[in-house]
Amino acid sequence: MEHLPITIHGARVLIIGFGRVGRITAQRFAALGARVTVAARKYEQLAWAQAMGFGGQQLEHLVGWLCGYDLVVNTVPALVLGRGELEDLKPDCLILDLASKPGGVDLSAAGDLGLTVVWALSLPGKVAPVTAGAAIKSTIYNMLRELGR
Repeated sequence: MEHLPITIHGARVLIIGFGRVGRITAQRFAALGARVTVAARKYEQLAWAQAMGFGGQQLEHLVGWLCGYDLVVNTVPALVLGRGELEDLKPDCLILDLASKPGGVDLSAAGDLGLTVVWALSLPGKVAPVTAGAAIKSTIYNMLRELGR
């Protein structure tokens, strides 16, 4: 990650959201030696995160403890990192927004604060559209099967 002043190994990484993208992202960063914490809204998601060996924090209580992270990865497609949360980050913290549009970072506030944000919204469809389309098709078919159609 060229925008980080440190290596992933040993970095403190916060994953916001613990759906499909959040789970895989947390596992991949942990496999590279990062110390991963998950912030999620639902207690069930936090329980799963902790069972998988990650730290867990309530999404509603981000302000006040964000200053300890080197990298924050957002997977929630709604504003979760507003000015208050962004002001709590270290100046060299990298923010990676992987959510679908509209994303979850107040880009204007991040710019005002001099923070680095990598805006990678809808990445699978941009870099691997055929694979992304196949995954969407599979998901739709599975949902229809579960509904008995």
